[in-house]
Amino acid sequence: MNGTDTGTSGTNSTPATPSTHPVLVVGSGPTGLLLAGDLAAAGVPVALLEKRPHKISNLSRAFGVHARTLEQLDARGLADELLATGSTITELRLFRRLSLDLGTLPSRFPFLLITPQYEVERLLERRARELGVEFLFESEVVGLRQDDSGVDLDVRGPDGAVVTRRAAYVVGADGHRSAVREAVGLSFPGVSVIKSLLLADVRLAEQPESVLTVNGAGDAFAMIASFGDGWYRVMGWNRRHEVPDDAPLDLDEVKEVTRRALGTDYGMHDARWLSRFHSDERQAPQYRVGRVFLAGDAAHVHSPAGGQGMNTGLQDAANLGWKLAAVLAGRAPEGLLDTYQTERHPVGKAVLRSSGGLVRLARAQNPALRAVRALVSAFVNAARPARAKALAQISGIGYRYPAPRGSHRLVGTRVPDVALRSGRLYEALRGGRFVLIAPQAGDVSEGRSARRDRLTVERWASGRRTTVLVRPDGYVAWAADAADPAAVEAALAAHVG
Repeated sequence: MNGTDTGTSGTNSTPATPSTHPVLVVGSGPTGLLLAGDLAAAGVPVALLEKRPHKISNLSRAFGVHARTLEQLDARGLADELLATGSTITELRLFRRLSLDLGTLPSRFPFLLITPQYEVERLLERRARELGVEFLFESEVVGLRQDDSGVDLDVRGPDGAVVTRRAAYVVGADGHRSAVREAVGLSFPGVSVIKSLLLADVRLAEQPESVLTVNGAGDAFAMIASFGDGWYRVMGWNRRHEVPDDAPLDLDEVKEVTRRALGTDYGMHDARWLSRFHSDERQAPQYRVGRVFLAGDAAHVHSPAGGQGMNTGLQDAANLGWKLAAVLAGRAPEGLLDTYQTERHPVGKAVLRSSGGLVRLARAQNPALRAVRALVSAFVNAARPARAKALAQISGIGYRYPAPRGSHRLVGTRVPDVALRSGRLYEALRGGRFVLIAPQAGDVSEGRSARRDRLTVERWASGRRTTVLVRPDGYVAWAADAADPAAVEAALAAHVG
């Protein structure tokens, strides 16, 4: 898919002589930070461009980190530190009648972590800086062109001058109004699900009974989440008062919606942030155009139901980073990058479907839809497989990637944090390498010595006989119930290089 001429300069300024990087990442939100850090950890020089001045805002929308995202952060040595910044909940209650027990998740993190997005960004930025990522703030993309060998980005800096930066690949992680997506001419089809949501960060005179309080009553809906530091995030919606995003908003309106939905406003006061926004469901038809990729909100936006937006973007980054690094190092064919589309686009679509279904059922007003909601709740509560599937989707641990015909049943599945002779799998993944888990380490001694920089060989802590090759993002690349050294070597040559 590379070699496509797309985009225009979009400016009358004369670009300066291009500066060259293997990868330019546009957007310093969680997705861009994780991706840039992963590339730098793999030895790829990377620059991260951000339109805004440098400041990690404490006024961010996302506040929930799901199990699969915590696993990815664990593989980077960040999960335990992030856990200390928030509170956890083990039950999700939906539509009053439906209860999902997160404590049953087969993960080291059987819960939802409630912590503000800025805590995630703080840890990811620190990691990226320590690994040598170059940060370029107040740098706005105003044009893009690509050819068979690379991409030219025209970037307006803080002084208003436009310079051209050239890269082998560019990743747009620059949000739902992505300049990168627009520059390559990709549409962003979809609909607005809720036209007027309220957001506020406040202090409360009375503490709610739980970390997360959610309810809807009549035409009102409200949610309150504790950040654990005395601040609370409030999100509300009033069906009878849907106005543009820029309409004035004061704390009294937030209080009123909260009282109608929850029966009390908990003595809300001292709002440090008030905002309106509309909730869209949109997805780009392609996540790759030639040498340009989209990730996070630039590729897909979802309703806030289930809290899956930031989490899905972080998992996009975990999928793409190791592939770009392998191709740039010459260890993998360029076609590996096409698997980013085949693996992540269906996940984005599934998240749109599930989060959209939740918000539509929550908003149900007519008797027929309310009856459907009651039936769905009763069925999921009563049927263990349905409940497990719902939990796996919301938490992110249930998604699997397409596998070639004839592959072992494990190929494409997420690997849990299994016990190894040396410790845990996600500790072994912290080197950014493939991990081969074999019954006997001697079966792969040749492959181990030849691939020391990109392969870690481990043994099961148990007597399990399956040999499993785990990708750097924690998914199975290859597996066999019984494998001789020749079969293992062939798998390593195909996947690790």
